[in-house]
Amino acid sequence: MSSNNKDLLWLSSFRFLMRHPWHFGLSILGVALGVAVVVSIDLSNTSAEKAFELSTEAVTGKATHQIRGAAEDLDESVYRSVRIDAKVRQSAPVVEGYARIQGLNRTMQVLGVDPVAEAPFRDFASQQAGIDLSAFVSGRNTGLISESTAQDMGVQVGDTLEVSVGGNPYRLELIGLIEVENDRSRQALESLLLVDINTAQRFFGKEDKLTRVDLILDEENEDGLKQRIERVLPEGASIVRSESRTETVAQMTRAFKFNLQALSMLALLVGMFLIYNTMTFSVVQRRPLIGRMRALGVSKNEILYMILKEALFIGLLGTVFGIIAGIFLAQILVQLVTQSINDLYFVLSVQQLSIDLFSILKGFGLGLGATMIAAYWPAREASNAEVSTVLKRSSNESKIINRIIPLAGVGLLIGAAGVLILMIPNGGIAAGYSSLLFMIVGFSLIVPALIVGMAKLFRPLFGAVNGMIGKMAVRGIVTELSRTSVAIAALVVAVAATVGVGVMVDSFRTTVVSWLESQLQADVYIQPPSSVARTADSELAPDLIEVLKATEGIERAGSVRSVQVRTNYGTDNLVAIDHGKAAQEAYQLKSAGRDFWQRYDSEPIVMVSEVYAYRKNLGLNDTLVINTDFGDEPFVIKAINFDYASDIGTITINRNIYDRYFDDDAISGLALYANEGVELDELVNRLRERSEGIQEVFIRSNRGLREASIEIFDRTFTVTIVLRLLAVIVAFMGVLSALMALQLERSRELAVLRANGMTPGQLWNYVITQTGVMGIMAGILSVPLGILMAYILVYVINLRSFGWTLQFEITPEVLLQAVGLAFVAALLAGIYPSKKMAEANPADALRNE
Repeated sequence: MSSNNKDLLWLSSFRFLMRHPWHFGLSILGVALGVAVVVSIDLSNTSAEKAFELSTEAVTGKATHQIRGAAEDLDESVYRSVRIDAKVRQSAPVVEGYARIQGLNRTMQVLGVDPVAEAPFRDFASQQAGIDLSAFVSGRNTGLISESTAQDMGVQVGDTLEVSVGGNPYRLELIGLIEVENDRSRQALESLLLVDINTAQRFFGKEDKLTRVDLILDEENEDGLKQRIERVLPEGASIVRSESRTETVAQMTRAFKFNLQALSMLALLVGMFLIYNTMTFSVVQRRPLIGRMRALGVSKNEILYMILKEALFIGLLGTVFGIIAGIFLAQILVQLVTQSINDLYFVLSVQQLSIDLFSILKGFGLGLGATMIAAYWPAREASNAEVSTVLKRSSNESKIINRIIPLAGVGLLIGAAGVLILMIPNGGIAAGYSSLLFMIVGFSLIVPALIVGMAKLFRPLFGAVNGMIGKMAVRGIVTELSRTSVAIAALVVAVAATVGVGVMVDSFRTTVVSWLESQLQADVYIQPPSSVARTADSELAPDLIEVLKATEGIERAGSVRSVQVRTNYGTDNLVAIDHGKAAQEAYQLKSAGRDFWQRYDSEPIVMVSEVYAYRKNLGLNDTLVINTDFGDEPFVIKAINFDYASDIGTITINRNIYDRYFDDDAISGLALYANEGVELDELVNRLRERSEGIQEVFIRSNRGLREASIEIFDRTFTVTIVLRLLAVIVAFMGVLSALMALQLERSRELAVLRANGMTPGQLWNYVITQTGVMGIMAGILSVPLGILMAYILVYVINLRSFGWTLQFEITPEVLLQAVGLAFVAALLAGIYPSKKMAEANPADALRNE
């Protein structure tokens, strides 16, 4: 191919694009939407990860190791022993927790330190950082926040801050600002409240207790130093590496982030249908020109490269715009992702979006790759057509009609491959999504054959409803199958995604509601505000507990204590319950050993949630080694229970057994049982009045707690709903581009109809009817694919991601909504093309032909 030919062909393509700005813009939009969704989810995830890494790095500082207690506390004497007896000078005590500051809409991480010992660990917290030592350790509640946070709050040094810790109000004097030189440190410290050790101990009720002791151990002498330290440590205390918490968090959120990324790829998959349609549109518009080029000697390869080069240009522009749009969309999604992480896992405050180069490059690769793959077939179709038939649209339609059976056969084989992938032992989440992708592609290839079959059923039906125009509209879908089938397939996949995810969410919701009705046996529940919505990591004040128990109308009380412990499987959540016989009714057991409940309050046995058992690959009679205040102790698993409050997993133990092994009498929550005949709303108001002034707590009736739990559940699926909506928007654009292509291709046919007496109104009726039929077909076909997707999401992907057993719940409303959504989307997409067709001058169309 000579350079002159290349230049002429490229100029021809460029001129065509400039003369058709709507088509050009629609092509770019198709790529941009798919890329934007993928990039925004990627940036949201990486921003959350970076925010956690920065805050962890700031709090951990240069510490290489930490000394931690069995549960959540460590006796203060351990620090003295390490510092004096073991002679480890590079050690520092830390008390850590979470608080809310009035006037600031985010949770602050409280770091209690000894500034004299801080110099080797955290520059901003040491005496050398300019902290007023006399004010900092004065015995009053004093502290420091970052300069940017102070500006956000409109406060300055000397002001008093209202701080709430676990529902307990405190006043704190701001004695200084944390000043750092670089942006990385500034971002890391935006959500930090720095206080003295004694102040933090008062805040968290940890008199003479520490959260941990930070250490810097020289690598060359690490083993010797550890042995020296271990000799002075009490039972239950141990040395762990500082990065262990980061690793634990990464494991917790891996499945959550992977699922979001997989859902975002769905929008790109639907976008590929759109790219295919828009590139086909481009080929259709230039079919006469391509025919003349071929007649004048332009080779097949030159035509192929011209179309692909044009696709590359469109893909490049679409990808660039998609990345820019993705960055803006990520600003919204990062808040939703952060909220879900806060509800499910740990406190996270993302104040700014982190632009990750890998996410941008990934967006470029996916955008350009998807564009070139989707554009190849239209380009190949244009280049392979014989000169004698290149102007005949009928030749292409006859090819697609002849190919529908082979295409359906290939689709069935691809779908079968998806089923085989599901059967791979220990396939994991990636195999689940790969199987889903194969089934979507396989079903899409069967769509043309299904359309032909449905058209035979629809023709008499729409003929009865809309006369000859109804029959013509249905027949027109088959005669233009190469275009209509792709548009319908795009809409089928997008709407099926809404069905699949909708059924999965409904199944999950139904399961959770049923579980809550069983779990919540008490009449009233009391819990202090927690840092993470689904955990109970704060304590009730002892005097408040006595006041509440003694309230008129209360028959008896049960309690819950939730702590983090170390086991032979890592750091896990241990819940100690004291509910008496009510526990037997509250806990739904998946499996249990003989006489479990009779042995539960007297023997060292535990119950684990099915999620925990799945994640750790444990079963009945397996042994858990828990690090207690009296050393490592074995506990036998004698029951596995259903639990939908945590996707990390929970170990449950009887409070009597817990008290034997842990020196901890704190209570995280109360369950109160009312006397018969007591009005619950009045009782709740009475309890709130009696708790006023002691501690701020959540006091909810059985129904109130259930509603609050469902609200949190719904909030965690907000991101999923947004992704579903974006996929439907992409599909809507696909239908629009297909209809615009049809309008152009059929201009002569429609002109002949107009010349034979069809009025503009009848033509509009014809096009709208055809569009509506396409929507109904897409809606009906989306139902079986959506149910299949839901089945895989519920029984494969959910199980492999989290380990939950869910009820499979299909409601007629979801299926009817799917058909309605496809119908409405198709009708809306058909309004503009039908208007253009009705307004077109038949004489111009016939003359151009």
